[in-house]
Amino acid sequence: MKQALKISDKRYWLKIVALNFFGWVFIYADRTVLNPIMPEIQKVFGLSNVALGMISSVFFLTYTVSQIPFARLADRGHEKWLIGLGCVFFGGMTIVSGLATSFGWFLVLRALVGLGEGTFYGASFGLSSQNIPSKYLTVGLAFINSGQAIGQITGTIISSYVVLQHHMHWSIPFIIVGMPTIIVGILYITVIHHTHRLSEEQVSTSQAKAVDKKAQTIDVLFTRQLLGTYFMLFASIYGQITMLTWLPLFLTNYRHVSGSNVAWIASIVPFIAVPSALIFARVNDKITNTRRLLLILVPISSLSLVMGVISHSHVVLVLSLIVYGMTGKMTIDPMLLYTVKKHAPNNQLATTFGVYNFFGMIASILAPTIMGFLMDLTGSMVIGFYFSAILLLIGIAMLSLTMPKTEM
Repeated sequence: MKQALKISDKRYWLKIVALNFFGWVFIYADRTVLNPIMPEIQKVFGLSNVALGMISSVFFLTYTVSQIPFARLADRGHEKWLIGLGCVFFGGMTIVSGLATSFGWFLVLRALVGLGEGTFYGASFGLSSQNIPSKYLTVGLAFINSGQAIGQITGTIISSYVVLQHHMHWSIPFIIVGMPTIIVGILYITVIHHTHRLSEEQVSTSQAKAVDKKAQTIDVLFTRQLLGTYFMLFASIYGQITMLTWLPLFLTNYRHVSGSNVAWIASIVPFIAVPSALIFARVNDKITNTRRLLLILVPISSLSLVMGVISHSHVVLVLSLIVYGMTGKMTIDPMLLYTVKKHAPNNQLATTFGVYNFFGMIASILAPTIMGFLMDLTGSMVIGFYFSAILLLIGIAMLSLTMPKTEM
């Protein structure tokens, strides 16, 4: 286990939080910039719905398989270079993917973007959870995670404004998002220390704990509690990816929403998710009963997915999206991260986060293609949203069974 080091700069953890926040902003901007222009890309390359879903699936395939190898490198003290160079790489590939002239090359470039983004998760949350003081842990993780919502809003609005409203070429949004991503990578290399740096409060705790031999085995990555958390993440990400990937198309083709209105309606979820995640994170830090909070939030989230698609009222649709934003993946994710941190071995923290995200990202690989298949099979998008809602209920049931009432 690496030697924990004190640092004189007591605000160092705030720098880590800020840069990881912006890392998520541009990771999610890169992902969601694609969604509003999917009909345009489908028309340009002459794609079926299944082929259209493959764009996201190949991205998440490389992103997923790279999680554990990069996380293990992070546990050896390479966070700075992994994240910094990763941002530079996927920012560059984002720019180039917008210039692709064939569907085959576009898929290859999106796969490379996914590989670059795979450097981020385990390293960023491993470093963050070691440095954020425990009394601010869930809130700090929630603030970092809120970058996902801001990025989702940014990518959706840029793409909708540039292509749908002003009819510019579909490559322009990729260039707009890729350039600042490279800048974030350079800042990470220049600001963040490449070795593990723990806050003073965590240094004493870490030094007081001997490294158990069991902590060096793979068994600790798959404890009962962690497995329940992994599946809950799988279910929540499946629902989120279904929402991110297909909501703009659902609004356009099934609710006949056009132009910039697609961006604003699709942005309701992340707008609401940011304050909601911070509020519930603070509540969790106060009461430390994650299980109880999740048992309330997840069923409501599942119901909101169903209500939003079965009703033909725009008012009900908007209200359902507001409720999903308050209770969905972005809101519960800090609590799941808190649970992982609580049960992960200190010497394999980034690896545990990598495994956690690996299982969650399997849903990201499956969701777009399954949704496209169900659309081609049934001629409707509604069944895909039903499936997402059912998965959420299964996920919270499994998490509840693996987390005893007295434990959380």
